[in-house]
Amino acid sequence: MIEIRNVQKWIQNGSRRVEILKGITLRIPAGQFVAIVGASGSGKSTLLGLTAGLDTPSAGEIWLDGTPIHNLKEKELAGVRGSKIGFVFQSYQLIPTLTALENVLLPFELNIEGNGLEKARSLLSAVGLGERMHHYPVQLSGGEQQRVALARAFVVDPPIVMADEPTGNLDSTNGQLVLDMLLQRNRDAGATLVLVTHDHEVASRADRKIVLRDGLVVEDTLPNSFEQATHEQESGIHG
Repeated sequence: MIEIRNVQKWIQNGSRRVEILKGITLRIPAGQFVAIVGASGSGKSTLLGLTAGLDTPSAGEIWLDGTPIHNLKEKELAGVRGSKIGFVFQSYQLIPTLTALENVLLPFELNIEGNGLEKARSLLSAVGLGERMHHYPVQLSGGEQQRVALARAFVVDPPIVMADEPTGNLDSTNGQLVLDMLLQRNRDAGATLVLVTHDHEVASRADRKIVLRDGLVVEDTLPNSFEQATHEQESGIHG
C-alpha cells in the first residue's frame, strides 16, 4: 500500500543545507497499523507529511497504492490525497467559518460525486456529536473538534488514514476515545493507519513501531502477530 524508497528531505539555508531526512526506505502493507515515534526534531512529522503528499521529498520516491506521488503536479497530487488519504492533524485544522457538519462534508464534496450529507451526519453521530453538528469549531471543546476531524478524515472511506499526534492536545479520556476510533477504523474498515506519536502507550498498541533518530530509522519492530496474520493470508491466497 505504501512504499518509501530512499526518501530524503533537506532545506537550503543560504550556503548551508539542513538535512531533515537522510534516506528512509519503508514498505507498509495494506491494513497495518504503524506508529512512528522519536524525539522532537527526529523527522517523524516530516516523514508523515511527505507520505501524505502534503510536501515533496528532496530526493527519493513515494508510492501510494501503486501511484508514484513524488513527481506529481499539485492538481494530480490533490486528487490522490482526496481519494486515498484521510489526514488527522494535532491542531484539528477545522475551517472556523464552517459548521461541524460542513467541515466533515468538505472532502466528500471536493472529491466524490453524489450527496454525502447522510454519510457525514452518520459519522458525526458515530463519534458522539449528533447533537453538535451545526455548531462551529469555536463552540466545541478540543476533544469535540478532534472528533469532527476524525469524521472528516473518514468521510471518503480512504484506504489510508494518517494522524500526526492526534491525542497530543487532548486529556487522557478524549485521547483514549480518539485512539479507539482510529483503531476501530483500522480494524473494521481495514484501513492502513500510520500514526506519529510521542505517547509510548499509544505506540504499544500498534502492529509495528518505527523509531526515527536524526532523520534515520533506528528501529523497526514488527510483532509476530502481524507477521503471522500476513503469512496466513498469503498462504490462503496461494493455497
